[in-house]
Amino acid sequence: MVIKQSQTGGNESTNLQAGTMVVNVGIDERRAREIYQEMSLQLRSEYSQEAFKIASARVEQFENRLMPKMDEVNGALEAFADPAFQLLLVEAQKTAASTERSVDYDLLSELLIHRFQKGDNRVMRAGIGRAVEVVDQIADDALLGLTVAHAVSSFLPVSGDIIQGLDVLDDLFGKISYGKLPEGRDWLDHLDILDAVRLGSFGELKKMQQYYPERLPGYVDVGIEKNSGDYGKAIDLLKNNNLPEGILVDHVFNKGFVRVNVPKSEAISSFQIQRQIPCDGGMIIQSTPLSESQISSINSIYSLYSQDANLKNNNIKVFIEEWDKRVNLKILRGWWDSIPTVFQITSVGKVLAHSNAQRCDKSLPPLN
Repeated sequence: MVIKQSQTGGNESTNLQAGTMVVNVGIDERRAREIYQEMSLQLRSEYSQEAFKIASARVEQFENRLMPKMDEVNGALEAFADPAFQLLLVEAQKTAASTERSVDYDLLSELLIHRFQKGDNRVMRAGIGRAVEVVDQIADDALLGLTVAHAVSSFLPVSGDIIQGLDVLDDLFGKISYGKLPEGRDWLDHLDILDAVRLGSFGELKKMQQYYPERLPGYVDVGIEKNSGDYGKAIDLLKNNNLPEGILVDHVFNKGFVRVNVPKSEAISSFQIQRQIPCDGGMIIQSTPLSESQISSINSIYSLYSQDANLKNNNIKVFIEEWDKRVNLKILRGWWDSIPTVFQITSVGKVLAHSNAQRCDKSLPPLN
């Protein structure tokens, strides 16, 4: 019996053969650069000889920013074989050719990475496509304001430690606030024209003194008074569910009270218990997720909190005082509270802002 075997593949592709099964391993960086050059040839007919020389230099700069970033993301180079991605790549090259602002090449690179990561989301794809078109049109101060506003609405500390959480926020806004924040309304009108925001006709933005305490209620909620009956109940709940008493910490804003060490009650379900386990004559740290009954018991402790409105208002006052001790957060509060109109960031604005934020801080999570 004769078994006929054959395999085909594009230039520079690698094939593996096992019986009659062929697996195409994919596109390497060299082939991706070849595709990039093939796409860029489409620009030649759109410019004069003089303009094409300038455009080519800018497109080359964009290529040198894009390729290393794509190579770092697992599987991203495969996107160069996708017809839809190739069309977006051509649009990105056109935008790169028309902008003299070098930061735009990094921004376009981040947008194309988002396109690879979110390619199955048509809403996100539409936003990314429009964002690529307007990168060269958005003003520096408007992009900065959009990025900071997006960070306010999108990023929160995960630490239950209040001081640590505020330090994390201060560090974040120190990284992404790379210039003078825009004033007045013109920058918002500009973003509205570019479909990055939608301006509202009525209402106003919540001031920082209201906004962040609502987003981080675990920092300002009153907690449980020590040596009270509710404190005893809380300790019993911890003991009965094999939970460490360290879950309750002293409230730095409210002397004589304790709180569950979370930024908000929804974070309780993500708690993990760390235990030391003997191993090879030493000890290792093992993290274990909470059981459903343990999560329920901590939620029960949270429900034992005092509801004294005066104490909570005082906590918010002290929270803002602590906030203003940090230079970046104090600047942020002054800027945010002076924004003259309510607005909503669109899908176009989100991908632009998130891409710019990631350009400034590589540790930020991907866009949801």
